Formats: sequence, structure tokens, C-alpha cells
Amino acid sequence: MSLEVLAPETRNFIDGELVEGSTGKRFENINPASGESIGTCADGTSLDMETAIAAARKAFDETDWSRNAPLRAKCLRQIHEGLQSETEQLRAIVTAEAGAPVALSSFMQIDGPIEHMAYWAEKAATFEAESEMSDIPFFGQQNRRILRREAVGVVGAITPWNVPLYLNIAKIGPALASGCTAILKPAPDTPWSATHIGKILAQTDLPRGVLSIVASSDHLVGEALSTDPRIDLVTFTGSTATGKRIMSCAADTVKKVFLELGGKSASIVLDDANLEAVLPQAAMTCVHGGQGCAITTRWLVPRARYEEALGILEKAFSNWNFGDPTDPTNMQGPQVSKRQQERVLAYIEKGKADGARLIAGGAAGPGPGFYVQPTLFADVDPASTIAQEEIFGPVCCVIPFDDDDDAVRIANDSVYGLSGSIHSGSEERALEVARRIRTGTIALNGGQWFHVDTPFGGYKQSGLGRENGQMGFEEYLETKVMSLPPRS
Repeated sequence: MSLEVLAPETRNFIDGELVEGSTGKRFENINPASGESIGTCADGTSLDMETAIAAARKAFDETDWSRNAPLRAKCLRQIHEGLQSETEQLRAIVTAEAGAPVALSSFMQIDGPIEHMAYWAEKAATFEAESEMSDIPFFGQQNRRILRREAVGVVGAITPWNVPLYLNIAKIGPALASGCTAILKPAPDTPWSATHIGKILAQTDLPRGVLSIVASSDHLVGEALSTDPRIDLVTFTGSTATGKRIMSCAADTVKKVFLELGGKSASIVLDDANLEAVLPQAAMTCVHGGQGCAITTRWLVPRARYEEALGILEKAFSNWNFGDPTDPTNMQGPQVSKRQQERVLAYIEKGKADGARLIAGGAAGPGPGFYVQPTLFADVDPASTIAQEEIFGPVCCVIPFDDDDDAVRIANDSVYGLSGSIHSGSEERALEVARRIRTGTIALNGGQWFHVDTPFGGYKQSGLGRENGQMGFEEYLETKVMSLPPRS
């Protein structure tokens, strides 16, 4: 299957207009499947970000956007319709710039996320901002109270490169639905997944300044979203290290911070599970090059069945298809950049140096792109680097456990707490173990939690707050209580 990037919008969208960067400079967009440039993008500057922030502040403070729910719903529906009309263009863009397998595009990368915008349009239309609380006595007089939820203000949204369109929508959808104004700063590895949205915005009734998109090759351009006092909330998806820096930068202005960070999720296969049916799923560690924060990269198997498990796993990894992301038989494409490929390969070398047994893979893949072979390690020390740090690559660690308590201990022995899974012949046993795992989501016996109405986020250093669903919507709201004397 061949996908062509036909005509991506490569300009930024700032204060209602499609514009080049203030210096006129552009930066290269690299296809990770080939290592070659597929075009350029407007290179936003600090001056461009200043313009975007000022416009967002003005739109929030001086218009009725935050109080005009019908207008918000109308604009979000228009954005949804525009995304639908650009579906195939967006599919080509994400496949080309992120190296995302087209086989995954309908569910996670393109079609599903586009429909998520309809959810946020409906949320804007139906959300009731005010509700009455019970009356209370105060100095002998009854007092009425009204609870009001209203938009936080100006949002700075910083998104990563692994599922770019999905996360762009996951942030701008609820931000606009709640009545906030926003500035979107996409990752420089995948700028077109954001700038092409600007083409759609330019054709809607969205008021000037409500949403700006500033792509830039300079990470420091986005830092203003954490430091500028005119920003009321910063939301970020990416590494825990960067999330910590954002928290630190935001502290001076005590702005609200909402973070979805790293993961090192464990899949526990209990001793009553059907290993032949369950363990081949471990190869899904390699989906999209392992570039997913919620992927289960530690597989915990019963010690009594350890060698049996390794035999099944080795076969699954050896038969895993990877390569050209435009080939619908491949679930694994390249790492997003040469930098990421080298990072993953360095972790593999570290695993070998620390004594883990390499069962499959362990090297760069063939071709000019940034590929890494599906890699399986056995005899992994739970305290070792490859078992503790987020690799963000197609690397799976197999760890034996003695009993349920030992499995829970190993799974929870992590600074992260994002996701995980349990496999058991008994649903009750699986539930009992799942309730002891410190993560934000967990799948039991193949159940799937991913949906736009599912609150997603993590415990510990996997982040703060939740994305999607009602809880995700409320991240963009403040709470106000209004009190009145009794009715006459």
C-alpha cells in the first residue's frame, strides 16, 4: 500500500491566520521510515508564541467565548466535520512523519481520534455549568448557594510525537469545550499533524485568538507556556523528566499543571492462565516501535512455568512482522528519529551488560529508516535499568515470580503507575490482583479500557490529572460558589 502526502498545511495558525514564522525560516520534516526529508514546516519563534499568548488572553478576557456554549458547540462540530473531510490526508501525514503503521491508523491514530471531537462538541452543548446546593443557616438567616464550574482560562498544550493527532485532539477538544482558549505546541518531529488542523480552523467560525498552533524546531519556544503569567493551565504529554521541568517552571506563577508522563507497565500472567493463548500478546510490546506510554513492557510469568513461557515468547517475537509502516501487515514501523533509534539500541546494550539474556532481536532493523528489531530479554533483574526505565522502544523484559504476592510486589516496584494487565483463568483472582496494582488503568483477560470517555492517567511519576472523559473535561474547569440571601 502506498500513501502520498498530498498537500499538508505547513504554516502555523496564530490569532486566526495561517502564517509563516516571524523570521520566515522553516525546518525539515523527516520521514523515519526512509530517513529523508518529506518537506518543511514554518519555524515558530518566541515572538510568534508571544503573539499567540496575547491573542488567547484577549479572546478569553474580552469576548464571550467562555460563556457562549452554543458557539463553542458549533465551532467544535465544524472542526469535527473538517477533520472528517481531511481524514485521508491526515492518515498520510501521520504515517509519513511519525512512521505510524497504517494498520493502526483507524483505531488509535486517525479515525478514532477524529470521532473524539464529536464527543467534545456534545460535551460543550450539554454541560450544565451551574447547580444549586442546599441552603445553609448563617447568623439566623438561610443562605442559598450556587455551584458554578467555569473555564480555567488560557491553556498551554504541549504534545508529543508518538500519537500526534490523537493527543492534539485530546487536549484542544476539552479545552475549547470547557470555554478555555488555547495555544497548541506540537513536537518538532511531527509538526504537520498539528499545522494541518490549522487549515481546518481557518474554515470555521472559531473567533480569533481562541486557538493558535505554533510549531517550532526550538523546544524553548514552548517553555513560555510554562512560565508566562498569562497562561492559567499547562497540559503536557511526554517524558517524566520534561514534566518535572514544566512543573518547576510553572511554580513561579502557581499555574495549574496537568501531566501525562511515562510508564513501565507490567503484564502479570498468573499460573492458571492459558499460556499458549496469552503470551503471544507480549509481542504487542513492539506495536508502533514500542512508542506508547501505556504499553506493557514487563511481562511477569510464574517461575514454575518459566521455560515453557520463554519458548512461547521466543516464537511470538521471531514471527512478528515489522518494517514499512505503509504495509498493512506490519504493526511495527520505525522509531520516530535517529536519536530515538540510538537511544533504544543503547538500552539494549545496557540490558546485555547487566546480565539479561537476549532471546530475540537486539539490533537495528534493515533498511535506511530508523528501525529496531523486536527485542526480547529473559532473566531480567527487576531492579535493573531495562526493567525500571521507560525505553520507548520494541523491548520486552520477562521476569519470573513465585506467587501472587511476589507478582504484585514486582509490578508495583516502579516509579511509574500508568497501566498494566492481568491474565488468569479466574476473573475473581484477576480482579483481586488488579485491585492491588498501583496504576491508573489495567486490563483483565484481554479487556480494553481505551475510549474517549475513559479517564486516562497515572499514579506516582506517571503524571497528574486525567485525560478524556468527564474527569478529563474537569481538568479545564475552576470551581466557584455563589451565595445569595433567601428568596423574598
